[in-house]
Amino acid sequence: MKQYQELLRHILQNGTRHEDRTGVGTISVFGYQTRFDLRKGFPIVTTKKVPFRWIAEELFWFLSGDTSEKNLQMRGVDIWAEWADETHTKKFNREAGDLGPIYGYLWRSFGGDYPEMNGFDQIKALIEEIEMNPNSRRLIVSGWNPEQATQVDLPPCHTLFQFKIENEKILHCQLYQRSADAFLGVPFNVSSYALLTHLIAHVCDLEVGEFVHTFGDLHIYSNHLEQVKELLNRESFALPKLEFKDAENLKGFEGLLNFKYENLNLQNYQSWGKIAAPVAV
Repeated sequence: MKQYQELLRHILQNGTRHEDRTGVGTISVFGYQTRFDLRKGFPIVTTKKVPFRWIAEELFWFLSGDTSEKNLQMRGVDIWAEWADETHTKKFNREAGDLGPIYGYLWRSFGGDYPEMNGFDQIKALIEEIEMNPNSRRLIVSGWNPEQATQVDLPPCHTLFQFKIENEKILHCQLYQRSADAFLGVPFNVSSYALLTHLIAHVCDLEVGEFVHTFGDLHIYSNHLEQVKELLNRESFALPKLEFKDAENLKGFEGLLNFKYENLNLQNYQSWGKIAAPVAV
């Protein structure tokens, strides 16, 4: 994951100090792009331990359309807890645990009347378009609805992703991320969209290609600087390989929704230990 080290160094060398919504303050750059060839290994940070199961469970939660943090907690993942307590949800007249129209809802019911799932199912439409028109330049899923961005405490940071199929067999993905916490968030985002690309490729009988990650505001929080320095002093390990288990019959839209963590096998993931850092809420 030399791309990740290069990303962090780019911010340190070129970033400027900014105040931000959280009051913590950041060093940030605007506009950056990095690329990962998924055929050369699964992109997961090795210079600190990244919990792959959490990444997978969160992605499956998104794909299901669920926005209940309590249900994510039942999967053993608490990364949304800071935005799900009563202090945060009561601002929108919702009960604790109800995160509102975030990723899962926008992906599966865009433009709907939350919490009713009566909007446009972008994931279903994406799979259908890939199957019917692999040369399409409209293989896009949007995570940004301006009308609903003010109805949640944390509007989507990874805002739009697009797929392209090369020679009707190789699937590429590009993500535009409006805001990115380089130390805590980006490792999750890279592996999550790499996993999503693998899943889409599998259920549509395609091969994986590149994941392209394009950033708007890319930043390091001021209270993560020591952690970043520690990480940059570590040497990377070789990337692991992602394989699927018992997934031969998981095809098409329904197959995508039926994937579970037990179908994933991340082979030979070797990493340094965890580096703790506070979340800016």
